[in-house]
Amino acid sequence: MTVGESWVFMDGNERGDGALSVAPDEAVAELGRRIARGSFESWLAGSSGRLLAVVTNAERAMVVLLAGEGDPGEHATDPGAEGRSDGFVLANGQGDEYPDEDTVPLDEALRIVRHILATGGPPADAAWTVDR
Repeated sequence: MTVGESWVFMDGNERGDGALSVAPDEAVAELGRRIARGSFESWLAGSSGRLLAVVTNAERAMVVLLAGEGDPGEHATDPGAEGRSDGFVLANGQGDEYPDEDTVPLDEALRIVRHILATGGPPADAAWTVDR
């Protein structure tokens, strides 16, 4: 966990170089705007080299935190959720489907993202799986 880390949206720039850092509330507002425009995959780069991905279908979202490129990472989960959801459209146009237990409702995803950006890690009450 890295407290005091700054975050930028990557937007095709692999490290977000030259981008202005965003505060947690600003980042969540921007994610909402992106989703409203139909942009369902967003990446943020942390000043420590960590990466945060949010992929959504506008109802559920996969939130993945990586220590850096190539890291298997860790992600938000919804234990006990049943079924699968589709409509997770990546920036390259690929449509994905995920088990609901590996995604969370969008409002929970945004809460988790806000907390990670503010404190360096997910909320203590959020279900979280380390994939390393």
